[in-house]
Amino acid sequence: MRLVTYRADVEAAARLGAVVDDLVVDVERLGAHADLPLPAAMLDLIDLGPVAWRALKTLLAEHAGKWPVGSALPLVNARLLAPIPRPRKNIFGIGLNYVEHVAESSRALDTAKELPKQPVIFSKPPTSVIGPDEAIEHNKAITQQLDWEVELAVVMGRTARRVAEADALGFVFGYSVLIDVSARDNRRAGQWIYSKGQDTYAPFGPCIVTADEISDPHALDLWLTVNGVEKQRSNTRHMLFKVPHLISDISAAITLEPGDIIATGTPDGVGAGRSPQEWLWPGDVVEAGVAGIGRLRHPVVAV
Repeated sequence: MRLVTYRADVEAAARLGAVVDDLVVDVERLGAHADLPLPAAMLDLIDLGPVAWRALKTLLAEHAGKWPVGSALPLVNARLLAPIPRPRKNIFGIGLNYVEHVAESSRALDTAKELPKQPVIFSKPPTSVIGPDEAIEHNKAITQQLDWEVELAVVMGRTARRVAEADALGFVFGYSVLIDVSARDNRRAGQWIYSKGQDTYAPFGPCIVTADEISDPHALDLWLTVNGVEKQRSNTRHMLFKVPHLISDISAAITLEPGDIIATGTPDGVGAGRSPQEWLWPGDVVEAGVAGIGRLRHPVVAV
């Protein structure tokens, strides 16, 4: 399933939808037609667990092409928000998780040349999340080094505590796209949260593709452009620490809960690693995508 959070118009409440072909099907309204109570919010659906997810998938298949009146609208008429507009907790970010990015970071950002022996973990607050087409804010009083990073995002579906690596993928609800925006000149004594956690620094979406439709999260092309010029292109197979390792490592000490998000790191091609270095400025447009999931587009604006 391809699940979204959407508004039918600018004044409507945010609702949970499923993208089917060129339509958004309202999950709660479809369920009501079938006398099946389904929620109107993404986190509520995730909380219900696999039984509810399977029931929704069956319902969508049964009604394909014959949607109840008022339960579907054209995708082009829907305003997509971040799939989880306000995560309950900070996003878990993973730094230096592609070999080539380790090399470019050591040259440009004074990080270690050696490959990390354990995942490098930081976080981005819920307030950093924005949805498709929303603006990335550039505050010239704070940063002159605004940078981009395309990443595969993992959304947890079940509570994971001390999970074995072999079992870890069974705890995943689905996958999405996340752009880890960074103010490189805002790192403080080696700490990254102020650099990476500012408002609008976590573009997220456009949907969550459920895990049953991603047979291998380590076989996905990902890319990013600035003003139409390609800056990053790679494949998730080049992750240093794969998704099961990340889930096992984090859950060894921090309980992962339904709806928690892990941004799995970025390949090389970031602005800081270029010669000369390149940065985002007001008027720029960033686009990024992951194969099989979707793409994001965001203008950069002055604030």
